[in-house]
Amino acid sequence: MARKYLRTSDVARAAGVHPNTVRLYERAGLLPPIPRTPSGYRMYSELNVDQMRLARMAFEGSWPGRPIRRSVVALVKQAASGDLGGALEKAYQHLALVQSERAQAESAVKLLERWARGTAADATSAQLRIGQVADLLGVSGDMLRNWERNGLIAVPRNPHNGYRTYGAGEISRLRVIRMLRQAGYSMMAILRMILQLDRGQTSDLRRALDTPAPDEDVYSAADRWLTTLEDWERRSLEVIALLESMIRKHRQL
Repeated sequence: MARKYLRTSDVARAAGVHPNTVRLYERAGLLPPIPRTPSGYRMYSELNVDQMRLARMAFEGSWPGRPIRRSVVALVKQAASGDLGGALEKAYQHLALVQSERAQAESAVKLLERWARGTAADATSAQLRIGQVADLLGVSGDMLRNWERNGLIAVPRNPHNGYRTYGAGEISRLRVIRMLRQAGYSMMAILRMILQLDRGQTSDLRRALDTPAPDEDVYSAADRWLTTLEDWERRSLEVIALLESMIRKHRQL
Protein backbone atom coordinates (compact mmCIF):
# COMPACT_ATOMS: atom_id res chain seq x y z
CA MET A 1 0.00 0.00 0.00
CA ALA A 2 1.42 3.36 -1.03
CA ARG A 3 2.28 5.73 1.79
CA LYS A 4 -0.08 8.68 2.03
CA TYR A 5 1.60 12.05 2.12
CA LEU A 6 0.13 15.29 3.42
CA ARG A 7 -0.21 18.58 1.61
CA THR A 8 0.91 22.01 2.81
CA SER A 9 -2.70 22.89 3.60
CA ASP A 10 -3.04 19.72 5.73
CA VAL A 11 0.00 20.66 7.81
CA ALA A 12 -1.19 24.25 8.15
CA ARG A 13 -4.64 23.13 9.29
CA ALA A 14 -3.21 20.70 11.84
CA ALA A 15 -0.89 23.38 13.28
CA GLY A 16 -3.46 26.18 13.16
CA VAL A 17 -1.44 28.44 10.83
CA HIS A 18 -1.62 29.79 7.28
CA PRO A 19 0.00 27.63 4.56
CA ASN A 20 2.45 30.46 3.86
CA THR A 21 3.69 30.14 7.46
CA VAL A 22 4.52 26.48 6.83
CA ARG A 23 6.56 27.44 3.76
CA LEU A 24 8.24 30.28 5.67
CA TYR A 25 9.28 27.95 8.50
CA GLU A 26 10.65 25.47 5.97
CA ARG A 27 12.79 28.19 4.32
CA ALA A 28 14.04 29.27 7.78
CA GLY A 29 15.26 25.75 8.58
CA LEU A 30 12.63 25.18 11.27
CA LEU A 31 11.24 22.26 9.28
CA PRO A 32 13.33 19.58 7.59
CA PRO A 33 13.76 19.71 3.80
CA ILE A 34 10.50 18.39 2.38
CA PRO A 35 10.64 15.83 -0.46
CA ARG A 36 8.59 16.58 -3.57
CA THR A 37 6.65 14.63 -6.12
CA PRO A 38 7.91 14.57 -9.74
CA SER A 39 5.40 17.33 -10.43
CA GLY A 40 6.84 19.49 -7.60
CA TYR A 41 4.26 19.08 -4.84
CA ARG A 42 5.60 18.87 -1.29
CA MET A 43 5.15 15.51 0.46
CA TYR A 44 4.73 16.09 4.20
CA SER A 45 4.56 13.34 6.83
CA GLU A 46 3.10 13.16 10.32
CA LEU A 47 6.58 13.90 11.66
CA ASN A 48 6.51 17.19 9.72
CA VAL A 49 3.14 18.00 11.30
CA ASP A 50 4.57 17.46 14.77
CA GLN A 51 7.64 19.53 13.91
CA MET A 52 5.39 22.35 12.73
CA ARG A 53 3.45 22.16 15.99
CA LEU A 54 6.73 22.30 17.89
CA ALA A 55 7.91 25.37 15.96
CA ARG A 56 4.56 27.08 16.37
CA MET A 57 4.53 26.42 20.11
CA ALA A 58 8.10 27.67 20.50
CA PHE A 59 7.63 30.89 18.52
CA GLU A 60 4.20 32.00 19.64
CA GLY A 61 3.97 35.12 21.81
CA SER A 62 6.42 37.79 22.94
CA TRP A 63 10.19 37.30 22.92
CA PRO A 64 11.88 37.72 26.31
CA GLY A 65 15.34 38.71 25.11
CA ARG A 66 17.98 37.45 22.70
CA PRO A 67 19.47 34.61 24.80
CA ILE A 68 16.07 32.92 25.11
CA ARG A 69 15.34 33.50 21.42
CA ARG A 70 18.67 31.97 20.37
CA SER A 71 18.07 29.03 22.67
CA VAL A 72 14.62 28.22 21.34
CA VAL A 73 15.72 28.63 17.69
CA ALA A 74 18.57 26.19 18.32
CA LEU A 75 16.35 23.51 19.82
CA VAL A 76 13.73 23.76 17.04
CA LYS A 77 16.43 23.53 14.36
CA GLN A 78 17.96 20.54 16.16
CA ALA A 79 14.61 18.78 15.97
CA ALA A 80 14.25 19.77 12.31
CA SER A 81 17.60 18.10 11.59
CA GLY A 82 16.10 14.80 12.76
CA ASP A 83 17.95 14.72 16.09
CA LEU A 84 14.99 14.65 18.47
CA GLY A 85 17.15 13.44 21.36
CA GLY A 86 19.52 16.37 20.93
CA ALA A 87 16.56 18.72 20.71
CA LEU A 88 15.22 17.33 23.98
CA GLU A 89 18.57 18.02 25.67
CA LYS A 90 18.48 21.58 24.35
CA ALA A 91 14.87 21.92 25.57
CA TYR A 92 15.93 21.11 29.13
CA GLN A 93 18.82 23.59 28.82
CA HIS A 94 16.32 26.13 27.53
CA LEU A 95 14.08 25.52 30.55
CA ALA A 96 17.06 26.11 32.85
CA LEU A 97 17.81 29.40 31.05
CA VAL A 98 14.21 30.61 31.43
CA GLN A 99 14.14 29.60 35.09
CA SER A 100 17.42 31.44 35.68
CA GLU A 101 16.02 34.61 34.08
CA ARG A 102 12.90 34.28 36.20
CA ALA A 103 14.93 33.81 39.39
CA GLN A 104 16.94 36.95 38.59
CA ALA A 105 13.73 38.90 38.00
CA GLU A 106 12.31 37.69 41.30
CA SER A 107 15.51 38.59 43.17
CA ALA A 108 15.37 42.13 41.80
CA VAL A 109 11.78 42.45 43.06
CA LYS A 110 12.82 41.25 46.51
CA LEU A 111 15.54 43.93 46.68
CA LEU A 112 13.00 46.52 45.53
CA GLU A 113 10.43 45.49 48.15
CA ARG A 114 12.95 45.57 51.01
CA TRP A 115 14.28 48.94 49.90
CA ALA A 116 10.74 50.33 49.60
CA ARG A 117 10.08 49.25 53.22
CA GLY A 118 13.08 51.27 54.41
CA THR A 119 16.04 48.89 54.15
CA ALA A 120 19.01 50.86 52.81
CA ALA A 121 20.68 49.50 49.68
CA ASP A 122 23.89 51.52 50.07
CA ALA A 123 26.04 52.87 52.91
CA THR A 124 27.88 55.62 51.07
CA SER A 125 28.46 58.53 53.45
CA ALA A 126 30.10 61.02 51.09
CA GLN A 127 28.41 63.17 48.47
CA LEU A 128 29.57 61.81 45.11
CA ARG A 129 29.73 63.32 41.64
CA ILE A 130 28.19 61.60 38.62
CA GLY A 131 31.47 60.13 37.39
CA GLN A 132 32.17 58.62 40.80
CA VAL A 133 28.70 57.09 40.96
CA ALA A 134 29.06 55.68 37.45
CA ASP A 135 32.33 53.99 38.49
CA LEU A 136 30.80 52.73 41.72
CA LEU A 137 27.81 51.13 39.97
CA GLY A 138 29.61 50.00 36.85
CA VAL A 139 27.41 52.02 34.50
CA SER A 140 28.03 55.01 32.26
CA GLY A 141 27.36 58.61 33.09
CA ASP A 142 25.07 58.78 30.07
CA MET A 143 22.98 55.97 31.52
CA LEU A 144 22.60 57.84 34.83
CA ARG A 145 21.56 60.99 32.97
CA ASN A 146 19.10 58.97 30.91
CA TRP A 147 17.48 57.52 34.03
CA GLU A 148 17.19 61.06 35.40
CA ARG A 149 15.70 62.43 32.17
CA ASN A 150 13.14 59.62 32.15
CA GLY A 151 11.96 60.43 35.66
CA LEU A 152 13.42 57.45 37.50
CA ILE A 153 15.36 59.66 39.89
CA ALA A 154 15.69 63.32 40.84
CA VAL A 155 19.26 64.26 41.73
CA PRO A 156 19.99 67.32 43.91
CA ARG A 157 22.51 69.86 42.67
CA ASN A 158 25.22 71.73 44.46
CA PRO A 159 23.87 75.30 44.71
CA HIS A 160 27.33 76.78 44.22
CA ASN A 161 28.42 75.04 41.03
CA GLY A 162 25.30 73.21 39.76
CA TYR A 163 26.95 69.77 39.84
CA ARG A 164 24.83 66.75 40.65
CA THR A 165 25.45 65.37 44.14
CA TYR A 166 24.56 61.78 44.99
CA GLY A 167 24.17 60.64 48.58
CA ALA A 168 23.29 57.26 50.07
CA GLY A 169 19.60 57.74 49.27
CA GLU A 170 20.16 58.42 45.59
CA ILE A 171 22.72 55.64 45.27
CA SER A 172 20.39 53.16 46.98
CA ARG A 173 17.69 54.07 44.49
CA LEU A 174 20.10 53.74 41.59
CA ARG A 175 21.21 50.31 42.79
CA VAL A 176 17.59 49.15 42.75
CA ILE A 177 17.00 50.63 39.29
CA ARG A 178 20.19 49.07 37.94
CA MET A 179 19.29 45.62 39.28
CA LEU A 180 15.80 45.84 37.79
CA ARG A 181 17.25 46.86 34.42
CA GLN A 182 19.84 44.07 34.52
CA ALA A 183 17.07 41.60 35.38
CA GLY A 184 15.23 42.55 32.20
CA TYR A 185 12.53 45.01 33.29
CA SER A 186 11.77 47.78 30.79
CA MET A 187 12.23 51.47 31.50
CA MET A 188 8.46 51.91 31.24
CA ALA A 189 7.79 49.19 33.80
CA ILE A 190 10.31 50.70 36.24
CA LEU A 191 8.94 54.21 35.73
CA ARG A 192 5.40 52.94 36.36
CA MET A 193 6.55 51.42 39.63
CA ILE A 194 8.65 54.47 40.63
CA LEU A 195 5.73 56.85 40.11
CA GLN A 196 3.60 54.70 42.40
CA LEU A 197 6.38 54.54 44.96
CA ASP A 198 6.91 58.30 44.90
CA ARG A 199 3.21 58.78 45.62
CA GLY A 200 3.79 56.92 48.88
CA GLN A 201 2.28 53.62 47.72
CA THR A 202 4.90 51.12 48.85
CA SER A 203 2.76 47.99 48.60
CA ASP A 204 2.03 45.95 45.48
CA LEU A 205 5.10 47.21 43.64
CA ARG A 206 5.45 43.81 41.96
CA ARG A 207 2.05 44.32 40.38
CA ALA A 208 2.98 47.82 39.27
CA LEU A 209 6.08 46.47 37.51
CA ASP A 210 4.02 43.87 35.69
CA THR A 211 0.77 45.68 34.87
CA PRO A 212 0.72 48.35 32.16
CA ALA A 213 -1.79 51.16 32.64
CA PRO A 214 -4.88 51.13 30.37
CA ASP A 215 -3.54 54.06 28.34
CA GLU A 216 -0.01 52.66 28.09
CA ASP A 217 1.28 51.12 24.88
CA VAL A 218 3.08 47.82 25.49
CA TYR A 219 5.92 47.42 23.02
CA SER A 220 7.89 44.52 24.43
CA ALA A 221 7.80 41.51 26.70
CA ALA A 222 9.85 43.49 29.25
CA ASP A 223 6.84 45.70 30.00
CA ARG A 224 5.25 42.63 31.63
CA TRP A 225 8.48 40.83 32.48
CA LEU A 226 7.31 38.60 35.36
CA THR A 227 4.25 37.40 33.45
CA THR A 228 6.28 36.87 30.28
CA LEU A 229 8.85 34.70 32.06
CA GLU A 230 6.12 32.75 33.83
CA ASP A 231 4.46 32.10 30.45
CA TRP A 232 7.77 31.04 28.93
CA GLU A 233 8.51 28.61 31.74
CA ARG A 234 5.10 27.01 31.17
CA ARG A 235 5.71 26.92 27.41
CA SER A 236 9.18 25.41 27.90
CA LEU A 237 7.61 22.52 29.82
CA GLU A 238 5.07 22.09 27.01
CA VAL A 239 7.91 21.97 24.45
CA ILE A 240 9.62 19.26 26.48
CA ALA A 241 6.39 17.25 26.69
CA LEU A 242 5.83 17.55 22.92
CA LEU A 243 9.40 16.47 22.13
CA GLU A 244 9.09 13.47 24.42
CA SER A 245 5.82 12.59 22.66
CA MET A 246 7.51 12.95 19.25
CA ILE A 247 10.32 10.63 20.33
CA ARG A 248 7.85 7.96 21.47
CA LYS A 249 5.73 8.34 18.35
CA HIS A 250 8.44 8.43 15.72
CA ARG A 251 11.31 6.34 17.13
CA GLN A 252 10.33 3.42 14.92
CA LEU A 253 10.17 5.50 11.73
